[in-house]
Amino acid sequence: MIRCVTFDALHTLITPCKPIHVQYSEVFRPYLGALPPDAISRSFKLALRQLQAEKPSYRAGAERWWNDVISRTAIGAGADAQAVEKHLDSIVPTLMKRFSSREGYRLFGDTLETLRTFRSMGVRTGLITNADARIVAVLEDLGVEEYLSPVLISETERVEKPSLSIFLAACARARVTPVETLHVGDDLKDDYLGAENAGLYALLLRRTRSDGDRERENTKVLDAKTIKGLNVVNDLYDVVAWVERMNMK
Repeated sequence: MIRCVTFDALHTLITPCKPIHVQYSEVFRPYLGALPPDAISRSFKLALRQLQAEKPSYRAGAERWWNDVISRTAIGAGADAQAVEKHLDSIVPTLMKRFSSREGYRLFGDTLETLRTFRSMGVRTGLITNADARIVAVLEDLGVEEYLSPVLISETERVEKPSLSIFLAACARARVTPVETLHVGDDLKDDYLGAENAGLYALLLRRTRSDGDRERENTKVLDAKTIKGLNVVNDLYDVVAWVERMNMK
């Protein structure tokens, strides 16, 4: 029996209202002038990879971590370094605030109904995310925080997916065993393989472009050969159907 389903957050339950590089461009413009969105996108991906390697789990604090990402993104996209330094104290809080609420994110169309369905089935739902603590405010503003318990966030846990410990901690707090738990996410390494290695069931979510912003800012899109043989679903309704089949056995 599956008694608990945990979800990743970004690109699983929620998605940016607009592509992240477009939102960065909008915030940069009054301070740094118009920067090419494509250049911002490339620079953001590089900055994100660098900081994830240098300071995992938001070491030294999320705001300082994002301060570095934002600064590197702007300069890498062609902004004048002196202008970036001058205006960073205005840019960073603006972006941090935007991505703390429905201003920056929205729910996928199947999120709320899926969480409500699992509640009616008596299946617990939780969250395991490598986001920082602002994700709680986002989920609360979007009206789904009440459906998610436990909530494990890498910034506060000081450990990131795909570490086994964060998945096992989620099971312990939900008072279920790994074999009673399913994890759903869109990242092969962090979500699917991380959960499987911890002894959980796992589903890899590969949403279609028709269901919101499919852009991945920090990971590459997987090809068909890579995901062959994996348990793949196209939306959260497929997750409900999968759990129903498992619980009928």
